[in-house]
Amino acid sequence: MRTDTGHVFKLEDYRPSDYLIPRTSLDFRLSPDATHVTALLTIERREGVAPTAPLVLDGDALTLLGVAIDGHALAAGDYEATPDRLTILKPPAAQCFELRLETEIAPSRNEALMGLYRSNNVYCTQCEAEGFRRITYFLDRPDILSVYTVRVEAPHNEAPLLLSNGNPVERGALANGRHYAVWHDPFPKPSYLFALVAGALGKVAGSFTTMSGREVELGIYVEPGKERLAGYAMDALKRSMKWDEDAFGREYDLDVFNIVAVSDFNMGAMENKGLNVFNDKYVLADEETATDADFANIEAIIAHEYFHNWTGNRITCRDWFQLCLKEGLTVYRDHEFSADQRSRAVKRIAEVRTLRAHQFPEDQGPLAHPVRPRRYREINNFYTATVYEKGSEVVRMIRTILGPELFRAGMDLYFERHDGQAATIEDFLKVFEDVSGRDLAQFALWYHQAGTPNLTVSSTHNAAAREFILEIEQSVPPTPAESRKRLMHIPLAFGFVGADGKPVTWAAVEGATVDDGVIHIRKRRHTVRFSGVSERPSVSLNRGFSAPITLSVQQKADDQFFLAAHDSDPFSRWQAFNTLLTDALIAAFRQILDGKEPVFAARLAELAGRVACDEALEPAYRALALALPGESDIARDIGKGIDPDAIFAAREALARIIAETNRDAFSALYDSLADNGPFSPDAASAGRRALRNILLDYLSLLPEGAALAARSVILVAALAVLAHRHSGTAEAEQALAAFEARYRGDALVLDKWFQIQAGVPGAQTVDKVRALMQHPAFSIANPNRVRSLIGTFSSANQTGFHRPDGEGYRLFAETVLEVEKRNPQVAARLATALRSWRSLEPGRQAKAKQALLDMAKVENLSADLRDIVERTLA
Repeated sequence: MRTDTGHVFKLEDYRPSDYLIPRTSLDFRLSPDATHVTALLTIERREGVAPTAPLVLDGDALTLLGVAIDGHALAAGDYEATPDRLTILKPPAAQCFELRLETEIAPSRNEALMGLYRSNNVYCTQCEAEGFRRITYFLDRPDILSVYTVRVEAPHNEAPLLLSNGNPVERGALANGRHYAVWHDPFPKPSYLFALVAGALGKVAGSFTTMSGREVELGIYVEPGKERLAGYAMDALKRSMKWDEDAFGREYDLDVFNIVAVSDFNMGAMENKGLNVFNDKYVLADEETATDADFANIEAIIAHEYFHNWTGNRITCRDWFQLCLKEGLTVYRDHEFSADQRSRAVKRIAEVRTLRAHQFPEDQGPLAHPVRPRRYREINNFYTATVYEKGSEVVRMIRTILGPELFRAGMDLYFERHDGQAATIEDFLKVFEDVSGRDLAQFALWYHQAGTPNLTVSSTHNAAAREFILEIEQSVPPTPAESRKRLMHIPLAFGFVGADGKPVTWAAVEGATVDDGVIHIRKRRHTVRFSGVSERPSVSLNRGFSAPITLSVQQKADDQFFLAAHDSDPFSRWQAFNTLLTDALIAAFRQILDGKEPVFAARLAELAGRVACDEALEPAYRALALALPGESDIARDIGKGIDPDAIFAAREALARIIAETNRDAFSALYDSLADNGPFSPDAASAGRRALRNILLDYLSLLPEGAALAARSVILVAALAVLAHRHSGTAEAEQALAAFEARYRGDALVLDKWFQIQAGVPGAQTVDKVRALMQHPAFSIANPNRVRSLIGTFSSANQTGFHRPDGEGYRLFAETVLEVEKRNPQVAARLATALRSWRSLEPGRQAKAKQALLDMAKVENLSADLRDIVERTLA
């Protein structure tokens, strides 16, 4: 475990390495405790580099068995070796030479799950970001592209399946029951994309014919007996391959494409060239127990990793500061895929909810950083919502600014110009400048500057002059290391809605560039004058969430109610209703703090009823509209002095008013949505179930609610409603016990059981979580199990985690430190749950700070965790 936290990597310090490794040959003799790795590396010195320049290779906890150059073993004085570095002091004078390295590693003892590890008797690799150096010494950086040939050898009875990147070349039997397989990947790739899997796994086979007529063999490998659960993943893979051809002209380039599902995995999945490795929760789905969110996630993540074949693999990032170049761009692509497969409006709202729940708090707290960071101490800690989700929004804004045709032309040029290269953000923006002739220098600040911009907007209407005026001012709040911000280019999509619900047009506009329904905000203040507007319209702003910003709009509640009923833009219509709900909840929060009963406008609950029963809206959209803003969303908008108990009380009070006001309508609609036919994961069916589930959540607040939820408890969603709304009741306890007894042998389903209980609101959940950590099925070494229990408790249970006496923080800190002993990466990601501790009321704030200080004072803390804790405290 690395504890060297002092070194800070800076973007401005980037320089190409002195050496290249154009070809890499690896030979693995697999053994749980002593895997022997032989690496044959073709080393080339860059032009202009002195022959005396040492060759310095990265390592991590390696045991070196031998080193030779051009077939000759090196003397002890010719190199320096530590577990974390190998330095060849006197490389040959020749421009090119061959370096042979022999190392030994112990996969079964690798609980960090980085490099080569063994889980459930399956050998597996995870090399992003810097895991390859745990396998052999290497120039482990993304700009070192190499063609790999890999030979894997193992006992046949232990590992009948031997996989690596690329295409299969050769396989055969050996003496003593052993066998081997050789794989070759003809496309140069960085070491973080290397992959190896070996074990006894079942296969779901398929095929895909590319647009040029090539037949690609598809394989999804899972634990034996679970093959039937991978059917939806295979279907999603084929749809992804076809969509990428249609939408971006990208054809798959190898003869085989394999996916392997493993149960111990730090991430969601990994895009290794031709051999994607997945957390099995994003591959396996049982129609009886998988939620619609599970199916949607499988579809999206299968697509995401496949799309990386071009945006990440064929074109990779020059250095880790460019991480968003592959991740943000690929998130954009998978969002577009899901929008085309499902409902574009519903998908867009879901994306924004995720961005606001995860990225906005990141931008507003101590962990804020630009989409392209300028410095880091531990790169694993920058796989963040800012890089992924905000990075996706930046790509979407490019499309908004240029339009779909120029955006597609720019992407085509990007693939043509940079195929086989390690690229930068500047390379990416340049192709769009070249195809459009536009200067994107100001827009590039979205990559370079942290923080969420805010637009303050007011409007006036001069009826006599038939002029409508928008006053718009932009600001970006200070973030760590950035107190002064530069002005952004913000594409603000908008529309005017008349009293009849129809669009209001204008004759001319001045004060800003306006095209295709978008105001281009480039200055601090804009006075935008629209002439020829005879009636005062309601203003619909940031339509489609055209920019990841916050809005401070001087707008009457009557306008918000009107837009919630009439706005033609689906996102803005949802946003208007969501804003009304948020404003009402914040007012109720303040009333509760003042010791008063919260009061809500009757028309708000009535509007919820009209939205629920509006057959012109698709069910999935109605379900999202009816979902109250989350407790963390409300806390973010309040800003300071957060009392999670008061926020929870405000939400419960509003939910109860909505349920009581619409009792009959909700009950009738709930009954009408019953589906007695065979299960289907399609979007329309999922939407009906989503609406029925949100209605059940409301109806469970009524006196008959517990019985209604108990009757529906075959569904995971209904079990969550029963456990959360009626915690401690006989119905809830019996349902939880029955669920555990039925599914205790299914790890993925049991994760849901842990997750549901970790999310039960209230002070008592701290003790419940402690008890569940003693459950025979809980393992501190399994990332999925830790995330389902501790991750849910700390990130999704505001009242339990933020218990006033600080017990939730103490449990959290103890557990994070225990996880860190095995898996620093998972521990560091858990620790981000305290990123907003300064926004809490003083009592909780002091206790949260103490938990962070308790972690910070631990000696030999990993680089991963110390980085998060110290930045959170800074």
